[in-house]
Amino acid sequence: MKKVAFNLLFIVLFISSEISAQYQPKNISQTDLKKANQWVDKTYNSLSQDEKLGQLFIVALYTNKDENHINQVRNIVANDKIGGLILMQDNAAREINLVNEFQQKSKVPLMIGMDAEWGLYQRIAAAHKFPWAMTLGAIQDKNLIYQMASKIAEDCKRMGINWDFAPVVDVNTNPNNPIIGNRSFGSEVDNVISSALSYSNGLQNNNILAAIKHFPGHGDTSTDSHLDLPVVPHDIERLNSVELAPFKALMNKGIGGVMVAHLYVPSLEPQKGIPASVSKNIITDLLKEKLGYKGLIITDALNMGAVANKYKPGELDALAFKAGNDIMLFSQGVSEGKKLIQKAIDNGEIPQARVEESVKKILLTKYFLGLNQYTPKNPENVNDDLNNDSHKKIVQNLYSNALTLIKDERKLLPLNCKTTCYYVPLEEAPYQTFLDQLNLNSTVIIKKPSEINTIPANSTVIVGFHKDNSTAYKPYKVSTESKKVLADLAKNQNVILNVFGSAYALKDTDISKVSTVLVSYENNDDSMIATANAINGKTKIWGKLPVSVNDQLKAGMGITLEAPQYSKSTEFTTSKEQ
Repeated sequence: MKKVAFNLLFIVLFISSEISAQYQPKNISQTDLKKANQWVDKTYNSLSQDEKLGQLFIVALYTNKDENHINQVRNIVANDKIGGLILMQDNAAREINLVNEFQQKSKVPLMIGMDAEWGLYQRIAAAHKFPWAMTLGAIQDKNLIYQMASKIAEDCKRMGINWDFAPVVDVNTNPNNPIIGNRSFGSEVDNVISSALSYSNGLQNNNILAAIKHFPGHGDTSTDSHLDLPVVPHDIERLNSVELAPFKALMNKGIGGVMVAHLYVPSLEPQKGIPASVSKNIITDLLKEKLGYKGLIITDALNMGAVANKYKPGELDALAFKAGNDIMLFSQGVSEGKKLIQKAIDNGEIPQARVEESVKKILLTKYFLGLNQYTPKNPENVNDDLNNDSHKKIVQNLYSNALTLIKDERKLLPLNCKTTCYYVPLEEAPYQTFLDQLNLNSTVIIKKPSEINTIPANSTVIVGFHKDNSTAYKPYKVSTESKKVLADLAKNQNVILNVFGSAYALKDTDISKVSTVLVSYENNDDSMIATANAINGKTKIWGKLPVSVNDQLKAGMGITLEAPQYSKSTEFTTSKEQ
């Protein structure tokens, strides 16, 4: 009996000494750390077991759904004492009002999260869109990514958001990946690491928690985990050198969260069909014990088809917690999950020490994020605050620095229309902003594909592949018709091909007879303005391909082209703070 009592005491003391949050404010003093731990202990000890279990859950709040949905969330916050919310679509002011209401009613302040990889625009249409991660991966000055993430952090604070579920650190080695693609910084491990570190520091140095995702690596999948369970078939050697490499490199950098994917990885989980998100082998044995990660571990959304089609609500939550997750995101069955977790504790399958470990880690992170002194946010003018000239300036600078010049054999850039240049827009997306901006400094005449035979031979012709970028998941492939127009023009014209879309659009496009190829990565007003400025010689072009497109177009390719018409005083400046 004495031995049992001693072992229990050892476990309690061990947990108490080991509880820590991976994220904490810079230069925090021992006095502040002591205050933080005192708040955590006091808060934890004030909670009932049911309230402690509630801290493990985050549910979704949609403001574009009906009042019945809002009331359901209201009841879950009140009755299940949950730990946080993930804000979904779509109205910023209403979200602020509801968050204020729920925070005031919560015994423990709520962690408010959002998928804001490319800024709050990912969920709030009125906000300003920042570039996809793939675009950022082309940028050589990673301080610009830090600057962007700092602005996203500012927007998060404006909304009362504490946790941006970003950045994605999946290494996108599969061009046909249906769910990562544009959300990845690229196909090169080192570039992913340096880009993600700048992004994470930009958030966390401004007191917004980051979460690297999707552990153990979602970059080489051909299945959308929102629909079904993807399989990552690689052996341990490959996983360590590619998929796991960014996580291992970033884990000791103070990044506060790791999000675990719904993936089946046979090399890491011997039991067939078990997703990483409910795998003890992957979460506890690998992530926590072997890799030594001490921060918050959170599941990917539990409503995704990869797991929701296989497990019942509640059952899934209990399995995820048992595997080692601290937080179950987007839970579909909070009350059922709590009951099943408690049942597992009562049966000795889960030690109560696990609850203490996770809850104290959650509370300590909340304290470090300032949630022990929550201040309500003001919804007035929020849309203007999330979308103004300060956003445009940063975003256009990012697109300008991402522009990648693949080739320029006839030195057609900067554009020099001594007589007249021509412009042929192709594919499905808008292009007028680009044409208007070109014509501020040049005379460019638009021609439809059916009119290309009317263009005089040896003219300078800009061809625009304008791909639909309304979401990050749109197909990048270029139509056969567009490829034929490009090939016909290249026979007797000086062609500048501009890709307003993924670099993967060049995967099956013959550019051997095209003089000049420029990749802009996205098709929107900011990218078109930045591109026109660069083509007209106003800004330097020096981006590099973030992905290997095919055997000829490898990651790291890109020609540097200075902006001879303009002095350095007109160029954008960047923050060097890291």
